[in-house]
Amino acid sequence: MTDVRERIEAILLGRFQPARLEIRDDSAAHAGHAGAASGGGHYDVLIVSAEFEGKSLLDRHRLVHDALRDLIGREIHALALKTRAPSE
Repeated sequence: MTDVRERIEAILLGRFQPARLEIRDDSAAHAGHAGAASGGGHYDVLIVSAEFEGKSLLDRHRLVHDALRDLIGREIHALALKTRAPSE
């Protein structure tokens, strides 16, 4: 699996068993962006997981960033997150 979007999906599915997961690759909209010159992409993620129940927005984002830490800064240049619990 070499596609970054697929790698993100596999990591998040394995770590959070989400009820819903949507990943959009917005990299093309940022072509030529100085920060993305290294080849890192821009991704927009919506993830709904029971893991987020009772956690603050900051804690939820930290969990996702921790799960994707090996990709951030290399394959991922920018990551927009929407993290929700199933009850929301």
